[in-house]
Amino acid sequence: MTDVPDTMLAIDPETAGGPEVLVPVRRTVPVPRDGELLVRVAAAGVNRPDVMQRQGLYPPPLGAPTPPGLEFAGEVVAVGEGVDPGRLGTRVCALVAGGGYAEYAVAPAAQCLPVPDALSMAEAAALPETLFTVWTNLFERAFAVEGDTVLVHGGTSGIGTMAITLGNLFGLEVIVTVGSEEKRAAALRLGADHAINYKAEDFVVRVKEITGGRGCAAVLDMVGGDYVPRNLQCLGEDGRHVSIAVQRGASATVPLFEIMKRRLTLTGSTLRARDAGFKALVAEEIERTVWPFAAAGKLKPVMDRAFPLAQAADAHRRMEEGAHVGKIVLTMG
Repeated sequence: MTDVPDTMLAIDPETAGGPEVLVPVRRTVPVPRDGELLVRVAAAGVNRPDVMQRQGLYPPPLGAPTPPGLEFAGEVVAVGEGVDPGRLGTRVCALVAGGGYAEYAVAPAAQCLPVPDALSMAEAAALPETLFTVWTNLFERAFAVEGDTVLVHGGTSGIGTMAITLGNLFGLEVIVTVGSEEKRAAALRLGADHAINYKAEDFVVRVKEITGGRGCAAVLDMVGGDYVPRNLQCLGEDGRHVSIAVQRGASATVPLFEIMKRRLTLTGSTLRARDAGFKALVAEEIERTVWPFAAAGKLKPVMDRAFPLAQAADAHRRMEEGAHVGKIVLTMG
């Protein structure tokens, strides 16, 4: 174990509220348990669930650290029982259930990936949450394969930009929706095959035009509500609809006979509450299948802006304004 202090700075609000509750406080440095690593955090990703947790709408799972932060990157400074001591001093990025907004954080060793030289710490911190989410939902639940056309909402969000990146690497035709002409241009610049400004055009009509009436193989949806029946109109026969968030509502009315007639599949998932065993399997699959692209410099997150830890409130304001393109991160030190 390297020299680790007893206390650290963390963002750990005791009450829900606006961004102003995100102020640095002193907390005890966590101790790694069996199978865990203690990491001196260099950077942490900011994600929509962090905003919801701050608002009191998405409490951390039982036993998870209370500071927000579902992903981070840094240097391993201590290991728990059962972890190879050779991991001390290595650079890792991790997917966690909480705790990233801090100078030190623990992570299950099996949910950590090595940070290759091709990635900065800030870039590495911005990868795990969106990478695990898009991989498990678009490629595993929606079974997207080379040559498929997919529709992804929120095209310039962290999820959307990761879907574009992975789609390009794995041979998908990616259609995204965005909320402005500026974001439409950004999505096309980042590699989307088609970008639809949903405020100017009906995305259902445009998808049918783009696909020659065939429809998409899959839709990755973070909107929910009244988007769901419209998404189903975008699907081709045997199409798959995957829900990963419900920003416009958690209920939808769907045409059952259409689902039956065209053999559509409606599925979805949340990642944070899944058990460590599942996340370890995903990490292993990503390290084998996707991580070689990161090592080669071909997989990088789209970066929006970095804020010092003390300015976490400004990072959340940036996310809530909705003007960001790609990932927002917090940096330490």
